[in-house]
Amino acid sequence: MDLFQKCYDFDLARNAIEQGIYPYFIALTENEGTEAEYHGHRLIMCGSNNYLGLTTHPKVKEAAHQALDRFGTSCTGSRFLNGTLEMHEQLENELAVWVGKEAALVFSTGMQTNLGTISALVGRGDYVILDKEDHASIVDGARLSFGEMKRFRHNDMRDLERVLGGLPEDSGKLVVVDGLYSMGGDIVPLDGLVKVCHKYDARLMVDDAHAAGVLGGGRGTAAHFGLTEEVDLIMATFSKSFASLGGYIAGSDDVIHYIKHHARALIFSASIPPSSTAAALAALQVMREEPERIERLERIGEYMRNELRNLGFDIGNSQSPIIPIFIGDDIRTIMTWKALFDAGVFVNPVLSPAVPEGKQLLRTSYMATHTDEQLNRVLEIYARIGKQMGLIGN
Repeated sequence: MDLFQKCYDFDLARNAIEQGIYPYFIALTENEGTEAEYHGHRLIMCGSNNYLGLTTHPKVKEAAHQALDRFGTSCTGSRFLNGTLEMHEQLENELAVWVGKEAALVFSTGMQTNLGTISALVGRGDYVILDKEDHASIVDGARLSFGEMKRFRHNDMRDLERVLGGLPEDSGKLVVVDGLYSMGGDIVPLDGLVKVCHKYDARLMVDDAHAAGVLGGGRGTAAHFGLTEEVDLIMATFSKSFASLGGYIAGSDDVIHYIKHHARALIFSASIPPSSTAAALAALQVMREEPERIERLERIGEYMRNELRNLGFDIGNSQSPIIPIFIGDDIRTIMTWKALFDAGVFVNPVLSPAVPEGKQLLRTSYMATHTDEQLNRVLEIYARIGKQMGLIGN
């Protein structure tokens, strides 16, 4: 069998492209935050992770410009060797203070943060325990480790206790969860999770990729629950609320020092460029100085959840500005996405096997910079297309 035969046989995406219903890798002409353009077609962007709208903030853009002028385009080396600037360490120090931990470590991407952290900490004889809806980067980090991976039902603390109770008492255990789940928009029940972890002497890592800048006054899930001291490791990315590229892990100084010298994803990757570092620093400054952005985002999330429920859409257990619209099969999901796209709204279709069969959805998400007029226009389009596709009643 030719190794490439699977490539020749893969025609699903090509068929969708030929039919004009392929929803991925859409090359936008412009992306201005709350609006985008595709071949002259204007769209209200409801599919971005730019939760605070900081990609177009003047302070963030100016900081990136200044860093580019001073340092050039790249550090051309890993953090371990020649790729660390004072600016990287400044960002780490400020992030540690922001989330309430002793130290932080900046990686090149959020994906690499999870790959490097989990695989560095979990060794032979250890266990890494994941929620079944954890992000793929967490799953891949667990697979890269030399430990054994276990799973528990989504946000089910009884099932977590069952899993932990079946592990050797003297083994190392790391429980890793998303703080804010990227598809369902629901929040981990951190208070109950902390209690179970304490009972079984398990360490706890929370992925705040989507919670940073959104929950806890921007500080994330642990701050949202008032449990910062009870969470051992806090991870987040810069590619969402921080309007940049990269990621970080924060925790005790000893643990971060260990990860710094053992995480292959850090040691063998070039550091984030100066412009991205400066943008993340500036975004953090804006979060501190403009808390009204986070408050506005919270109000928008509540408004859109209430309005979508009132229209009759199934939005599951969303508690955030990430709001799924559950549809239930691949074809109907794609056709609804296409109708919304043609009507001027950009959302993201999520199909099986990315979600379980019967749970196919449109992932919608909102920004602090969306205007009331934009949101109401979006709701009008949702209502019209929802009736047209039979998702809601007349």
